[in-house]
Amino acid sequence: MMDKDKVVQDTEKLVKDALMNEKSGHDWFHIKRVTKTAKEIADKEDADTFVVTIAALLHDLADDKVVDNEEKALSDIRKYLIESGIDHTDAQHILTIIQTISFKGGNNPPVETLEAKVVQDADRLDALGAIGIARCFVYAGKVGSPIYHSQLEIRENMSLEEYRNNNSSAINHFYEKLLKLKDLMNTKTGKELAAQRHEFLENFLDQFYLETGEERP
Repeated sequence: MMDKDKVVQDTEKLVKDALMNEKSGHDWFHIKRVTKTAKEIADKEDADTFVVTIAALLHDLADDKVVDNEEKALSDIRKYLIESGIDHTDAQHILTIIQTISFKGGNNPPVETLEAKVVQDADRLDALGAIGIARCFVYAGKVGSPIYHSQLEIRENMSLEEYRNNNSSAINHFYEKLLKLKDLMNTKTGKELAAQRHEFLENFLDQFYLETGEERP
């Protein structure tokens, strides 16, 4: 019989080795926070904690912001899940979660299972609050976006290709993604946790525009 605790420990090691030195804000520490939050939400929402934990741990190993070849990364994850002894139904569920929770410019359809909703909420919560602001600026620096540029318009209704291109700024990203997340939370617990972190974003932007002397959109 599969030892779930061992699978979790092995998965933690796999992801830690892969993402410890990642520089875009999708590093091991992001994964660790998301997994902790996901487990807390799963407990309150009565979701399958094992599926939630493994999906949260693996969710960025096939993300196009981190890997060059998503298909190969997904294939590697599928092979790992099978070799770990996870049954086919749970393995497919975990893969589906990994493939569907990303924001991707708001183009992904709503997730369907409770476990997917839990992992998505936990991942999105890490894009809010103080840590969300820190990650936003780290990612902007990684891809070469400026902190702020008054001539760059806030983009709406973007394709994934448009969302991923570099014609934006860190501050614009607040409006293009971060401020939208509160209203996109799936679970009651996620909504409650998002409210305070969202308020922190609003207060930060008020102070940012006060200091720059620019008018806030």
